Amino acid sequence: MLKTKKIAVIGNYYPRQCGIATFTTDLCDALSKHIPDADENLIAVAMDDIPEGYAYPERVKFQIRAHLQPDYVRAAEFINFHKFDVAILQHEFGIYGGKNGAHVMRLIQNLRMPIITVLHTVLNKPSAGQRIIIQELAKHSEFLVVMAHHAKTLLQDVYEIDENKIVFIPHGIPDVPFKRADSLRKKLGIEDKKILLTFGLLSPGKGLETMLDAMPGIIAEHPEALYLILGKTHPHIIGEAGDSYRQALYQQVRRLKIDKHVLFENSFVDLDTLTQYIRSADIYVTPYVSEDQIVSGTLAYAVGIGAVTVSTPYWYAKELLADGRGRLVPFADSEALTREINHLLSHTDVALVMRKKGYQHGRSMIWSKVAEDYIEHAVQAMKRTIDRPIFQYAERPDVRIIKELPDFNLQHMQVMTDDTGILQHAKYSIPDRTHGYCVDDNARALIVASQYYWLRKEKSVIPLIQTYLSFLLYSFNPENGRFRNFMSYDRRWLEKVGSEDSHGRSLWGLGIAIQYAPNDAIRDMAVSLFLGGLKAVETFTSPRAWAFASVGLHAYLSRFGGDANARRVRTQLSEKLVALFKNGSMDDWQWCEDVVTYANAKLPHALILAGQWIPDAKMYKKGIDVLRWLLDIQTADDGHLSIIGNANWCKKEDKKGDKTPTFDQQPLEAMSLIDACAEAYRATGDMKWLEEGQRCLGWFMGRNDLNKQICVLNTGGCCDGLEATGVNANQGAESTLSWLISLLTMYEILGQKVLVNNETTMH
Repeated sequence: MLKTKKIAVIGNYYPRQCGIATFTTDLCDALSKHIPDADENLIAVAMDDIPEGYAYPERVKFQIRAHLQPDYVRAAEFINFHKFDVAILQHEFGIYGGKNGAHVMRLIQNLRMPIITVLHTVLNKPSAGQRIIIQELAKHSEFLVVMAHHAKTLLQDVYEIDENKIVFIPHGIPDVPFKRADSLRKKLGIEDKKILLTFGLLSPGKGLETMLDAMPGIIAEHPEALYLILGKTHPHIIGEAGDSYRQALYQQVRRLKIDKHVLFENSFVDLDTLTQYIRSADIYVTPYVSEDQIVSGTLAYAVGIGAVTVSTPYWYAKELLADGRGRLVPFADSEALTREINHLLSHTDVALVMRKKGYQHGRSMIWSKVAEDYIEHAVQAMKRTIDRPIFQYAERPDVRIIKELPDFNLQHMQVMTDDTGILQHAKYSIPDRTHGYCVDDNARALIVASQYYWLRKEKSVIPLIQTYLSFLLYSFNPENGRFRNFMSYDRRWLEKVGSEDSHGRSLWGLGIAIQYAPNDAIRDMAVSLFLGGLKAVETFTSPRAWAFASVGLHAYLSRFGGDANARRVRTQLSEKLVALFKNGSMDDWQWCEDVVTYANAKLPHALILAGQWIPDAKMYKKGIDVLRWLLDIQTADDGHLSIIGNANWCKKEDKKGDKTPTFDQQPLEAMSLIDACAEAYRATGDMKWLEEGQRCLGWFMGRNDLNKQICVLNTGGCCDGLEATGVNANQGAESTLSWLISLLTMYEILGQKVLVNNETTMH
């Protein structure tokens, strides 16, 4: 018997504050009761409308930045690889990027399993673009789920969708007892009031002005009436116009002199609190201004929980409140609202009958039954496609790449680390205390430990994060705002100020620690140190320091995107890099200097990142072009990576035209290329960048000029590079950390499980 074992649900997700996020979260919670091993086999893919995203629960395994098209392709790749049986997509035009949310097409066209699309908006007069999107969704979906019967009619008549594609599943509601809850009234000090309730995110389309205009007439007949408005202003309204809408409502309340009869609760409450509010209310009101509302989660909750309901006649309300389950009044008619509410407050017997009818109807809408409906249709969707040819994911080029990723091992990094930090050098695999420590390596080690924690959530790595962060803290000199670099083994600083590059690397490491911190204490420490060190970089002249700091700034802004000063510094540093390339490059020499030296790919990496997020299309294109050029001049005739060595670098007059190998080749260069290729892949969704990243990873594993493996798989160490005479067998910190960062980066962009000693954990 065919069963659905793995489901991916795509949409907004809690703690994002909106109705669809609440719906998706509740649906996943309900589905989890029907999916074996739901922690792994039921995942959410969340839509982000802010750069830093949200602090999602563990169920969210992938995030899509709404305005970046490549994220949609990568999300499809992630879902495909993990071979989910069915994808359930929440659709509303405004939650996806592009005109009318057209970016969602990049997602659905690349998914390789049956799709069920839940339509939260169905317009009766769509634009040409909106109509095409719904038709495309229908083309790629086995079912379109609607939550109102009228929506089914619209899909057939307006969008010409096949009836067999459309299925009605009601909006889910919590299962609560049919009784009043007075504890909340006492808590709010309003136990003697007749409570009229509206809840949900505030926006002009909710018609609250009409309800406020109705209040004087209600108060005249029922002086104990209190209108409780529960909900924050919609975040997009705040973003466009601040909280001017709420302020206008406050002014209307004062003008009508009903201050003592209107209570604003400016909060987004959890489900338990919300049900208490509904069960405490005497009447629930939805005075929406337009009939074009095909579903309302707030109305579904109110009716199903057993609230007395008065509403304007939008489509969903007409359907849900039929047969005496509620009362309808004309749009924008405050007098009609006054009459209907006064009548219900005066006739409690009529109100009680209405409550019972709504509650009884709601028994078919509780989440447990709704989840069963989705499971049933998921199975049907699988049956519909079981004999249909579907492009097999096993044939995709990234599967070959995934199979070549070796197990990850922290052993050598731990051997190189003592209670001070990570030592710089090693003799073969033995730590060499002679040269002590440096902030460069401890910043890189902080990146490895933080990224590893984020991918595996292993608490055992937290002490390492704390050790490396402690080293950076001790390295920072608050008197001059600079990081020191070199420390002797007996813990004496060998300089007062480190190089600009080491300062930039420190900010890079701290940014990653902020992005992936396992707890608030670590994040707060990293933020304090990051901001302290940020001030100095504006005076720097090293382009690599600019690039390191810019990459760190991006990681920091993923958590604190509202920091205007950080955004300004990122723009400033990135514009300096662009200017350097503009002045130094030409058609056959795409570099910004006369010599290509070390950590080269960090420069285009920074430009690709900043170009996306500032945004600056020319900056982004420059980053892509320079990265492509760096890869080209470091590709041997047979296709393997031939890194520019530090023995004589690559000079402008050489132009690397003969592809002659140069030594000494350093692991740091391969790591920088892999980081940049990963970002190019994130930005474009183009598989060629994933393949380039794999080619660069192959350099560590023997696909290089000497055909020698330099990574040590059974310990996680890495030799110090390729010399003309062979492999440098010393396994220093820089080389080992470059290997570990490279491997983690490949695991991350593939959304793949990090393999450690034959155990796996999905992030």
